Amino acid sequence: MRQLLTTLLACSLSYSALAQDAVLVFSRTKGFRHASIGAGKRAIMALGAANKFRVDTTEDAAQFSLANLKKYKAVVFLSTTGNVLDSLQQQAFEQYIRQGGGYMGIHAAADTEYDWPWYNQLCGAYFLSHPKQQNADVVVVDKKNPSTSMLPDRWKRFDEWYNYKSIVPGPTVLAMLDEKTYEGGKNGDNHPIAWYRNFEGGRSFYTGMGHTDESYADPLFTAHLLGGIQWTMGKKK
Repeated sequence: MRQLLTTLLACSLSYSALAQDAVLVFSRTKGFRHASIGAGKRAIMALGAANKFRVDTTEDAAQFSLANLKKYKAVVFLSTTGNVLDSLQQQAFEQYIRQGGGYMGIHAAADTEYDWPWYNQLCGAYFLSHPKQQNADVVVVDKKNPSTSMLPDRWKRFDEWYNYKSIVPGPTVLAMLDEKTYEGGKNGDNHPIAWYRNFEGGRSFYTGMGHTDESYADPLFTAHLLGGIQWTMGKKK
């Protein structure tokens, strides 16, 4: 009996540790749906398997109860679009962040919840428009965050480059777009593309990259995602 109890306790502790190192990837869309969502899920799941954190994926907004969200150190909005949460789910997510949870937005997460001002503050900006997909230079301006520490000072890559509106003050900008290196930029010399901050007791991270399937097979981009996830989870490295 003592051996059985010891085994059960070990299993319980193992499960608790796993639950503590877990992220929820949320990819519900009520507007445009990015074809790369599947590639993004697979990439994040692979990052979790390689770095010892659990990854659950869902498109079910009913998962946004405080009791369920508490199972996760971070929630990743993977190219969500439109109004994806109702008012009670919004309240639960606000509570989760205020109790120390993490939010990570990828690409179209900025094209989400335009009628929820708190979300604008959490994400850091809203989507305005984008030109055709093309190469551009990403200028890395802060390498202190684990999401950018491995990136070159100038990172030339192909993606769909968002212009933003309702850019909020406060986040630390990690990377900017050099609008002189592509066509269709609308934010001028101050065009952030990745940023982070502590927010209302929790953590918020956003990257505007990740439109294409190919992004999620790019070692530099997946390293960028991993660093963002780890920071959002509250990990030191």
